[in-house]
Amino acid sequence: MKKIALLTSGGDAPGMNACIRSVVRSAIYHGLEVYGARYGYNGLIEGDIFKMKSFSVSNILQRGGTILKSARSIGFRTKEGREAAFKQIESRGIEGIVAIGGDGTFTGANIFYEEFGIPIVGAPGTIDNDLYGSDYTIGFDTAVNTALEAVDKIRDTANSHDRVFFVEVMGRHSGYIAIQTAIGSGAEMVMVPETSTTIEDILAMLKVGRDKEKTSFLIIVAEGGKLGTASDIAVKVAKKVPELHVRVSTLGHIQRGGSPTAFDRILASRLGIAAVEGLLNGEKNSMAGVINDETRYTNFKLAISKSKPLNQEILKLIDILNV
Repeated sequence: MKKIALLTSGGDAPGMNACIRSVVRSAIYHGLEVYGARYGYNGLIEGDIFKMKSFSVSNILQRGGTILKSARSIGFRTKEGREAAFKQIESRGIEGIVAIGGDGTFTGANIFYEEFGIPIVGAPGTIDNDLYGSDYTIGFDTAVNTALEAVDKIRDTANSHDRVFFVEVMGRHSGYIAIQTAIGSGAEMVMVPETSTTIEDILAMLKVGRDKEKTSFLIIVAEGGKLGTASDIAVKVAKKVPELHVRVSTLGHIQRGGSPTAFDRILASRLGIAAVEGLLNGEKNSMAGVINDETRYTNFKLAISKSKPLNQEILKLIDILNV
């Protein structure tokens, strides 16, 4: 293998630039030519591909977002789009691809490999931490710290005005951000897609707290919860206990931005090197991950289809610490 391509796809995550830097410099270290594709799979389709040098990735380790830009490619979902991408790759003599992204990115990579046989190794870049095959994904730690900083400030105003705050964090199908944020902020309750929490559960928690003379409450809600959005839940609770001052704060895309934490920079650097070395060692359709602090490779199909269960011991912490 002499030439590889690199792209970032799907939702951006803090640490993607650190991973780009790692891929480029490890490829050069191993004597490879490395090419960047702008705007994810769209760049492959349109031929927006350029050669990258070591200086191409100078001073990006600490930057959020992705210098290669990102997009969700509609064209790549079609056979015609993937054929166009293959022709662009073939014409440049590119023999392998590193794809940084989440489940959508790896779904596309898996199909592309099955159709054209181009070796692809992925690096998991998603704040949701929902990919099987890696204990942590790039951007998760930063997203939690960003959410935690915001929730700490919300706690101040909740205490000052005796309010019940429902704070919505990202995690449409995964409660990892919500749980870590809840524990770190000392929230009274967390609601995640993986568990069933009813309005009655919330009311019971509020009653117990008020009986203990608590005057303010924080409830962290993952955006993909079964009861709806934080706003939906707040309306239902407010109708049941109109005497409480119920408020909602949705953190939104702020969780995707910002300078990555030290943890994410190091994780991204490890995974970028692992992706390049995986290609060189014959990995063809898999995601590089870190499990128990060791590099592992997981087939794309397994990484995106197998659920990554929440740690029940971690979940129990919230109940214990809210006594």
